Amino acid sequence: MVAAAVVGALFIMSQSPQNIRRSIRAERRALPAAVHQSFSEKICQHISSSPQFRRARRIALYLPNDGEIDLQPLIHEAWARNKRCYLPVLMPFNENRLWFAPLEPGERMVLNRFGILEPDRNWYQMAKLWSIDLLLMPLVAFDSSGTRMGMGGGFYDRSFAYLRQRGHWRKPHLLGTAFELQRVEGLPRQQWDIPLHSVVTERGLWNL
Repeated sequence: MVAAAVVGALFIMSQSPQNIRRSIRAERRALPAAVHQSFSEKICQHISSSPQFRRARRIALYLPNDGEIDLQPLIHEAWARNKRCYLPVLMPFNENRLWFAPLEPGERMVLNRFGILEPDRNWYQMAKLWSIDLLLMPLVAFDSSGTRMGMGGGFYDRSFAYLRQRGHWRKPHLLGTAFELQRVEGLPRQQWDIPLHSVVTERGLWNL
């Protein structure tokens, strides 16, 4: 088992980021609809019962794209507990970073340039990043050290780069959300990468 894990780690490390993304995204999209829904529901349950979720008053989530986990049941759970929800938006005058817009029931939504729905809000309605308590982060792959591989745009890393300079009051808590099939033995970490604090899959939630 140890030898197999080492071989797996070396195999992943030897692949280019593009190949890792391509293969894992294909696996994720290939999940049968019933399995995808079942795993998404389990992940939402793990999150909703976690201390991080119970303590959080402001929670940033995302809407699923490219086979990502469906967190919409968690949005309704958060509203039921009187928590405030936010979704990432791309602002036209600052394309390299994410903003987070309030999400309310019946919110007017628009498509961004990637074809992803986001709230139709003005810039002055956006939340300050450090005011968010819990951030649920999509990812393509992750490892046990908290290294996250995203889609390659670097939006989350640039947006939360300030966390590298903070020793205390490190908000928000970064919780990566993934299926187990997205777990790998090792990923190269770049100096600009922002590591995860926790990760959740259909098997449970772990602090890193």
